[in-house]
Amino acid sequence: MEGTKPVNKKLAAALSGGAVLVLALTGCTGAGADDKNEALDAWVKQVCEGVRPQTQKIAAANAAIQKVTSDNSSPADVQKTDSQAFQDMADAYAAISAAVSKAGAPKVDEGQKKQQDAVKELDALGTSYASLKQQMDKLDTKDQAKFADGLNGIAAELKKLSKTGNDALKTLEEGEVGQAMARQPSCRSASASASAAPSSPAAG
Repeated sequence: MEGTKPVNKKLAAALSGGAVLVLALTGCTGAGADDKNEALDAWVKQVCEGVRPQTQKIAAANAAIQKVTSDNSSPADVQKTDSQAFQDMADAYAAISAAVSKAGAPKVDEGQKKQQDAVKELDALGTSYASLKQQMDKLDTKDQAKFADGLNGIAAELKKLSKTGNDALKTLEEGEVGQAMARQPSCRSASASASAAPSSPAAG
């Protein structure tokens, strides 16, 4: 199945850029400031605890696609694995959006706008991955050339997706929120768990 392997590698490379999106929210940026804001610390703790299991899910989905890329799998296996990975990502971004939404607005300047923009962005990401899953499900696995063309199209969309869509998350974690994240252990463990995800597909 040599025809699909290089294309699926493109898919995996494009996908790896997308991991940055969720880590923007869990990246413990900035030095820990001494001025504690208890309300903000509580908000950050709630968000990071909601995000942590989802970063693990996204990282496992990434790992599943990387694995099916490296072992020269058949088009049918690639389709099945990638489709499940996109579904897992769509679910994870929807859950992260719900966590940010449930936490309410952080007690910072323009906190409500920043929160609403991030929720909107996360919802859009979830929708995008759900759309990629549908496209993957429609690919013809019996025609290698058509399947490779379809994968190429999905890889191109993924690449675009990885370059856009994290501005609101970055804005949300600037300044005081970023400092609170740097103080919060659950934010650090969310980031660490995403980079140390299992290298095999999650069961499900």
